[in-house]
Amino acid sequence: MDCMSLPRLILTLGDPAGIGPEVVLKALVEPELVQICQLTVIGSRSVLTQTHGQLLAKNPGLNLADPEKINLLEVDHPNLEEVSVGRGDAISGAISFAYLNEAIARTLAGEFAGIVTAPIAKSAWQAAGHNYPGQTEVLASRAGVERFGMAFVGRSPFTGWTLRTLLATTHIPLKAVPSALTPELMDSKLDLLLTCLAQDFGIDKPSVAIAGLNPHSGEEGKLGEEEQNWLIPWLEQARKKYPQAKLIGPIPPDTMWVSPGKAWLTDGQTTASDAYLALYHDQGLIPVKLLAFDQAINTTIGLPFVRTSPDHGTAFDIAGQGIARADSMIAAIKLAAELVEQRSQPSANHTN
Repeated sequence: MDCMSLPRLILTLGDPAGIGPEVVLKALVEPELVQICQLTVIGSRSVLTQTHGQLLAKNPGLNLADPEKINLLEVDHPNLEEVSVGRGDAISGAISFAYLNEAIARTLAGEFAGIVTAPIAKSAWQAAGHNYPGQTEVLASRAGVERFGMAFVGRSPFTGWTLRTLLATTHIPLKAVPSALTPELMDSKLDLLLTCLAQDFGIDKPSVAIAGLNPHSGEEGKLGEEEQNWLIPWLEQARKKYPQAKLIGPIPPDTMWVSPGKAWLTDGQTTASDAYLALYHDQGLIPVKLLAFDQAINTTIGLPFVRTSPDHGTAFDIAGQGIARADSMIAAIKLAAELVEQRSQPSANHTN
């Protein structure tokens, strides 16, 4: 493929006090990346240069990209020299927010087809006066979309099977989950998921497993009433609304992950579903991170462009030590390139 026709991606550095700059330097030595995308980093070259020197001083054998050779869009900030590696604060929060903001602006202007984001710290954003739950909400707000979702995608290194999980609710307290879950919300999330499967993965006739909320999915009302009161009736209506999809559930949350566990670890041909719809954050992310901590990628669905992110945080406690792994960042870049390519293809029927 001609280099100029490769997907154009922009990669943010994330919080400069965290491991974002380190995993970017480690990821950009992956030779496959130059073959699958045109990648531009958005951030501060001085941050990359400082990180590069600090890491090599502690670990002379590390394989890192040369900061001077990285294709970079500079985002200047007056307080950049005050960043303290390993300590997120208002300054690092303001800088990471500026990186993301510029990346979104450039992408909405048509310069890039997708954004890959290194991790930020919500507390640092809030200290800087940016009161967003996370990068997902900023992306949706700037893109002008009201329907969006946080999905996690990972390809098993053992079997090649792909795990796809969407969260119905995300960063809210556990006690707020039952009242946040409604038939209208589930309609929106399921429609997003089915659109994503067709648009980004070429799966037009998917099987989707949908979790229950309570232990044993409520056990006919004995352990919780949400399933009987509205979740099961909603699912019956959804099956009529989406006849092209096989909707399975509500599955007891403790057993829903048995089949994907087998598909991930031992048998990629097992009868696992094409996607999983979890009702709250930990219900979906505990199994995802248990199975695929270094492979799972956060992708925001519902945006007019592709967005992926590593499935880990800023890890301030290990920043600057040279021990952060770049596996998830590399996977995030690869997935972004794949999704941009898929969106450019005519719709077709595929299987997992």
